[in-house]
Amino acid sequence: MDAFPAFFPLAGRKVVVAGSGEAAENKARLFDGSPATLVRLTEAEAAQPGAFDGAALVFLASADEAFLERAAATARATGAAVNVVDHPAMCDFYTPALIDRGAVVAAVGATGAAPLLAAMLRNDIEALLPEGTGRIADLFRATRDAVREALPDMGPRRAFLRQALRSPAAEAAVAGDGARAEALLREALLSFDQGAATMGRVDFIVGDGPADLLSLRAARLLSQADVLIADPQASADIVALARRDARRLPLAQMATLRLIELAGEGLRVVCVMAGEVDASIPRAVKLSGAGVEVLRLAEGR
Repeated sequence: MDAFPAFFPLAGRKVVVAGSGEAAENKARLFDGSPATLVRLTEAEAAQPGAFDGAALVFLASADEAFLERAAATARATGAAVNVVDHPAMCDFYTPALIDRGAVVAAVGATGAAPLLAAMLRNDIEALLPEGTGRIADLFRATRDAVREALPDMGPRRAFLRQALRSPAAEAAVAGDGARAEALLREALLSFDQGAATMGRVDFIVGDGPADLLSLRAARLLSQADVLIADPQASADIVALARRDARRLPLAQMATLRLIELAGEGLRVVCVMAGEVDASIPRAVKLSGAGVEVLRLAEGR
């Protein structure tokens, strides 16, 4: 990872776009509808004392190299993070290709080296995120305290929220009916059966081949894993697809009783195996008998 991606809160922040031309206009347009205070400056205005005071983010765009160097130094001296269009070496941060869904924002970056590639990847991801996706996040934010109070333990809370993501409440949120969405979610919270819902699942994935042979379904399971148990012989590229914050456990933890214990905590466990997926069948039978949902996947399935 050449650059660390992070999301910067905009409420109450000042953002300055200084310079001229289409590039400057494009940067300013990024903040349409945001809670930030956007300030547009010409090159002459940016040269005035105090032009960047109070700014959190500064974007500079100009054909005048001398202006860019002076303005970047001045803005940086005020404590602002600076982005200089088409000059990666002068940047404190890079501007990614963005997918804006309100409370949900997806970003694809190429560390300033290949913006066209980032834009192409953004288009692929954008098709997976409906326009109303951000309203689901708004719904969860509005009910966060109520959910935490009703389900103080992480396991049951995680199980409830997973159900809620594919519930009528989420559908109402996407459709723009926030009041109905919140009412449905609160009703679901009252009727939520912790005992029935908190049993997790265990997925077995073959990790022999390169990551590009892995099915989309298997890749999604890895991205949702709470716990990862990987055979040391499994492909490192496939193992790397797992959630960065997933708990990593050694191969010895793949014992049936241990998997039942982890699933009983409401966790999603993904076991990446280096051998045939059918080798997991005896274990899967025992897990299913214990009420654990099991899925076995090989490449391309």
